[in-house]
Amino acid sequence: MADVQEAQLYQRRIPIYPRSVKGRFRRLKYAVLALAYGVYFVLPWIRWDRPNAPDQAVLFDIAGRRFYLFGLVVDAMDIFWLAGLLVIAAMLLFMVTGIAGRAFCGYFCFQTLWTDVFVLVERLVQGERPKRMRLARMSWNPEKVLKLGLTWLLWIVVAFVTGLTFTLYWQNAPDLVVDWFTGRAPFPAYATTLFLTTTTLVFAGLAREQVCTYMCPYARFQSAMFDRDTLIIAYDRSRGEGRDGRHPLGHGYKSRAERAQQGTGDCIDCGYCVQVCPTGIDIRNGLQLQCISCGLCVDACDTIMDRLHWPRGLIRYTSENADAGKPTRLMKPKTIGYGLVVTAAIALLAWSVATRQSLVVTVEQLRQPLAVTLSDGRIQNRYEVKLNNKGTEPLRIHIHIEGLDGAQLDLGNFDSVTVEGGQRLRLVASVRRPAAGAVGQQHFEFVARSEGADLSEQRRQATFYLP
Repeated sequence: MADVQEAQLYQRRIPIYPRSVKGRFRRLKYAVLALAYGVYFVLPWIRWDRPNAPDQAVLFDIAGRRFYLFGLVVDAMDIFWLAGLLVIAAMLLFMVTGIAGRAFCGYFCFQTLWTDVFVLVERLVQGERPKRMRLARMSWNPEKVLKLGLTWLLWIVVAFVTGLTFTLYWQNAPDLVVDWFTGRAPFPAYATTLFLTTTTLVFAGLAREQVCTYMCPYARFQSAMFDRDTLIIAYDRSRGEGRDGRHPLGHGYKSRAERAQQGTGDCIDCGYCVQVCPTGIDIRNGLQLQCISCGLCVDACDTIMDRLHWPRGLIRYTSENADAGKPTRLMKPKTIGYGLVVTAAIALLAWSVATRQSLVVTVEQLRQPLAVTLSDGRIQNRYEVKLNNKGTEPLRIHIHIEGLDGAQLDLGNFDSVTVEGGQRLRLVASVRRPAAGAVGQQHFEFVARSEGADLSEQRRQATFYLP
């Protein structure tokens, strides 16, 4: 009987050991990395003086259902702002992708940023690419145990600080840190910190490029937003290959004139572009799914061209139209459409935030019973008035009614109330009016005037019913 070989459905992962490189795109990535890390790790520690509210500049108070963003307080009723932010982010991503390809993946994605840090730690402990590869092939010995152990220790520290920082956005950071390490923090703080520590360690330390290739949906649908004008990283095959393909430097192949005479191009087949690629692809084989447009292969190739005193641009950002000798059009109807949607969404969101009032007033009629006749012959309706102070400053609220002749408002022997910042109050209001002259249903208004930090007047319609 013939041996039956099991079909291999999945390719075994080939470990990638990115080599370091210097250049303008690498410097840009480091600048974005420093900015992202600075914002993420520093924001929870910035103080912001607020009366009757936490003094943390950025705080997501999930228990209190309020988000504090410096001077802006986002209430649960403002959830539509989140929808606006998502629309802006989506349209901006589509517009940038149509213009510059996967620039978000290469420079701004959290997976890319944290993987860069983990690779830096790996390089710091284990050395450059050849040393890391040699260490991986080495049999277990004290050197390997020490270097891998130190690498994993530093990875865990980075992952833990990442997870803990995320939880610091939930409560006052200095207090939560103390509570976390003394065992007094709430269970969600421990669960979230440990979960994010684990996922950061796995994604940035172990999975790395597999997250971009297999897990991220953006890699699958981003090609639908590409066109012939989209900027991509491409290898100039006609210049690099010549008539007879690539050839290393050597006797008779050292100058561009000699190589042209031999029919070979400018690519010396050094492999530097492949060695620096964080996803391990060879850009000379054309645009591929795994390419995240980080530009490191451009820096690598430019470094080699500079050393040889040859023109840069063998690998560069370009477009299909540019490669074909046609002009690249960045301002197209599609791009303009995305830009208009983004501009309109930003303007609408900014207007909504700028015109929002701190005080929210709602009035509902109590219907059990709908109306009653008092002993003195007057008719009474009862209403529930809800006051919500969405700001941080206390508000003094004066309430009266208009549009109901001869009516009297009774809030319980007072006509004003103080609502502290972030406080919600529920008042029961009785409206009484003489029965004489009352016909059918009558509409009137509750008027709430606020004093203090937010001077405003709000009117809410109500209906007065007869028995």
